[in-house]
Formats: sequence, C-alpha cells, structure tokens
Amino acid sequence: MPPASPEPISPRSPRVAAARRLGRRNFRGKDRLFLAEGPQAVREAAGYGEGTLVELFVTVEAAERYADIVGEARAAGARVHLADEQVIADISTTVTPQGLVGVCRFVDTPFEEILAARPKLVAVLAHVRDPGNAGTVLRCADAAGAEAVVLTDASVDLYNPKAVRASVGSLFHLPVAVGVPVERAVAGLKEAGVRILAADGAGRDDLDDELDKGTMGGPTAWVFGNEAWGLPEETRALADAVVRVPIHGKAESLNLATAAAVCLYASARAQRASGGCRSVTES
Repeated sequence: MPPASPEPISPRSPRVAAARRLGRRNFRGKDRLFLAEGPQAVREAAGYGEGTLVELFVTVEAAERYADIVGEARAAGARVHLADEQVIADISTTVTPQGLVGVCRFVDTPFEEILAARPKLVAVLAHVRDPGNAGTVLRCADAAGAEAVVLTDASVDLYNPKAVRASVGSLFHLPVAVGVPVERAVAGLKEAGVRILAADGAGRDDLDDELDKGTMGGPTAWVFGNEAWGLPEETRALADAVVRVPIHGKAESLNLATAAAVCLYASARAQRASGGCRSVTES
C-alpha cells in the first residue's frame, strides 16, 4: 500500500494544486473527483470500496489523533500526504478544518440501476439549489431507511463540498443518481411501481390524512422542491398526490430538510406497519 510522505508535502506541490481546484464544480466534473473533509467523511470514503479514496492530506496532529482512519485510508489504497495546517486550509472549504481532507472518486449510481433494484422509499430532489439542504436531505433519507436518492438536473451538484459535509457520510451509504430530468425520474419510478408524492406546503392532501387512510404503505418516492418557492406546477402535476405537512402550531412553515425528514419517516413507519411493503422485522 502507498506509504505516507516522509515530510510534509510542499504547498507548491502539483498534488496540492490538483486537490485545491476540486473546490470548483467544473474541475470536479472534469476529473470526476471530489473532496471529503473531516474524520467521518474520510472514514466512510475509505470503507466504501478500494479505490474510492484516492488521496488523504492530513496534519501530523490529526494523523496521531485519527491513526485508525489513516490506517484505513492506507488499507483502502489511498496515498497519504502529511501536510501542515496552511496546506489543509488551502485545500479545505471550511472555516475551521479538522486536519483531514480526502480526494475521492465520484460514487453516484446510474438511475437505471436504482430502478432495477425496485426501491421502496426514494427521495427525489427537484430544483433544490442549496448544497447544505441537499446534503441534509440525503442524511435524512439515509436515516429513514430510504433505498435511493435522485438529484434532478435542476438541482445542486451532489459533490459540492458543503453538500458532502452536510451529508455527514451518508453520501457513501445509499445509491444516489444525479442529473436526471424530473420527468424521467417520475416516469421511471412509476414504471417501477412506485407511488409519487410531491411535498408542498400548499398541497391539497394532508400528511396526517394520508397516514390515516393507510395509503402510504407501498413503495413511495417523495419529490422535494426549491427551498424558497417549492415545486413548480408542472412538477406537481406529475405526482400522484401533492401532500402538505400539517402545521399545528403558529409556525409559518417548515424548512426543506425538516419537512423532508417528517415525510420520509412517515413513509418509513407506514411501510413497516402491518400490511406495509416492508417486514416489521426488517432492519
């Protein structure tokens, strides 16, 4: 396995320059590489599969503190570079870097593979532009037991550093398709037997009513829209139902990630209940 560099890598190294440029989307797309920052993301990248984590830049202090992660990175075939704090700061996109920055290969899954797996719970991000929200919804989907996430071609880049950080490693836990037109996403999921629910604060149907009617136990895809203006009418028209999360208190609305968590967990519970499409003993 590749050894660690014996001396801290030079700030002028071409490797540092190549990693730094991954903060820009056009270079990520050209190289098909992205940055994973912090111990959790690096650990998940190292465990995802040999060859996913290509390089690891780590300070001496972080290498000592996270010796197990550095060992996992080496075992996964990554080249480990000791780096001073200034190099880490130059590569990192965070205000307070944690001393580890990994360079990873893209991990998205072709949409056709997701359909072939006959998923029972899917989150579709349509017109989601904020990378922090995208990463948080991905994390929520992972926590709720969703089997896939789809980012449409109108949504933010999955590999935006802020989205990767907000996913807190969930990017490496479940299949994610990117760049899928929303019409194709909906049509493909319907053909796979998945019911399409559009989440919208002005939806005609109430989430509580849907649960009471027992209509949410089957395979379901939730379509989530833009943080500010929700889903356009043409997207809502593609859904089998447009569902609102009820507001029982005085709050004006819920933010995107909170609403997504409520919707995904509602489906997860319905699917695991008696008569749902998942066994109650399924992990």
